Amino acid sequence: MTPISRTGASRRTLATLVCGALAAGGLAAAGATALTPGAASASSHREAPLISGTPQYDNTDVYAFVSPDKPDTTTIVANWIPFEEPAGGPNFYTFADDAQYDIHIDNNGDAQGELIYRYTFKTHRKNGNTFLYNTGPVTSLDDPDLNITQTYDIELLRLHNQRVVSRTKVADDVPVAPSNVGKASMPDYAKLRHHAISKLAGGSTTFAGQADDPFFLDLRVFDLLYGGNLSEVGRDTLKGYNVNSIALQVPNDMIRESEGQPIVGIWSTTQRRDARGHYTQVSRLGMPLVNEVVNPQKDKDKFNASAPWEDAQFLKNVTNPELPKLIEGIYKIKAPAEPRNDLVDVFLKGVKGLNQPPHVRPAEELRLNTSIKPTMHPKRLGVLDGDNAGFPNGRRLTDDVIDASLQVVEGELVGSKNDLGDAVDKNDKGFEKSFPYVALPTSGSRGALAKGTTSGTDVRSQLGDALQPAGTDAGGKTDTMLIAGSAAAGAAGILLIGSGLLWWRRRMYNRAY
Repeated sequence: MTPISRTGASRRTLATLVCGALAAGGLAAAGATALTPGAASASSHREAPLISGTPQYDNTDVYAFVSPDKPDTTTIVANWIPFEEPAGGPNFYTFADDAQYDIHIDNNGDAQGELIYRYTFKTHRKNGNTFLYNTGPVTSLDDPDLNITQTYDIELLRLHNQRVVSRTKVADDVPVAPSNVGKASMPDYAKLRHHAISKLAGGSTTFAGQADDPFFLDLRVFDLLYGGNLSEVGRDTLKGYNVNSIALQVPNDMIRESEGQPIVGIWSTTQRRDARGHYTQVSRLGMPLVNEVVNPQKDKDKFNASAPWEDAQFLKNVTNPELPKLIEGIYKIKAPAEPRNDLVDVFLKGVKGLNQPPHVRPAEELRLNTSIKPTMHPKRLGVLDGDNAGFPNGRRLTDDVIDASLQVVEGELVGSKNDLGDAVDKNDKGFEKSFPYVALPTSGSRGALAKGTTSGTDVRSQLGDALQPAGTDAGGKTDTMLIAGSAAAGAAGILLIGSGLLWWRRRMYNRAY
């Protein structure tokens, strides 16, 4: 639960989600030198019955890493709205106006958030007399042709024992990067992305907008673990889909307890406002895939409404996980003996000597040691491959949490060495070198431009003044030419429909008799 406003959430291929499931189960990676158990991660797209029907409130992933180009800061990326089809207009993808999108930070290991960065959004519309998201090429965030825009506020809440002790407004009316409609509508989307990056007081930076989904895996595992046939694995199921991202970069000393205790726990939640104006938590995500494949159906909605300090109720899902049994039943790979105490450490505590805080209270959080510097050459398996700057010490965009988690779930930490994975080792798009690091979203016009258009074409001039409010020209006068043209087109359409109906009736009559 979260404080809410009450004023009126070429590896051996075995399982994509098998791996992810493992990830979900809290399998993470091993300890650095001594392969001690660590924390787990994966992703949660459409993970619970209730939230799958309301994608605007559905957390898909959380990433947290020491910024590679600014190692005195930490970057947190939280994503929402899974499986955004780039060409999904005319109503493209917006954050919900009736939600609180929260990033929680636990800086002393007590499973309670000491800091909450709360993002709230507001949608604006310029012209209600068109169905279009944009009425011409968009070259800036305040372009008159960008019909639907969003802005957001950020509030910093400081808490003690889950009681708010202070609230600070740290950002007001910050513009959101729009959905990438296509090349004709947004000829330079990278410029729009750049303009949506905003500096905050105290050395922090923020971004909100659409991005390529950074999670990579072969999601077809849900077909009964590929139906026992691994010949088709290796396809990135999320290739070409976008998400809505919130990215926040903050100085390390703003979020950690002290220089001597640099480990933080991070998770995100969504609260949705009801008809009475009260907010209720509807989604929660820290470690990826936990709720998706570790928790059974009966616990999924309960987990989304719960808080880390209540995670003892889900302990059996970790000590007696379902996934290894499924793998054994289908692929005859023997499941490790239960109870899986190795996964309890991985899932709930963090790796001792790496990212486990002192006096830790077991809880599902993405744990990051902010004192460990980034590496110039990240290894996709992170700690499991000797790279202590990677998963499960936080989660970088390039970390292959599926393969790492799968190997741990199948007993890597208890003597069952394996090289399992889903044959998807990297994202389909390269990530950026600087904040917000996520890749640009896939364009709604994936292929070549429409016939007859060029990247410099003024679409609005091609359409004439048809995008002006109905019945007026650019000067506000009645557009009789447009009305006449519309009437002529309508008459022609009626004639065509009538001719078609007569032909169809005649054909049906002859067929029947």
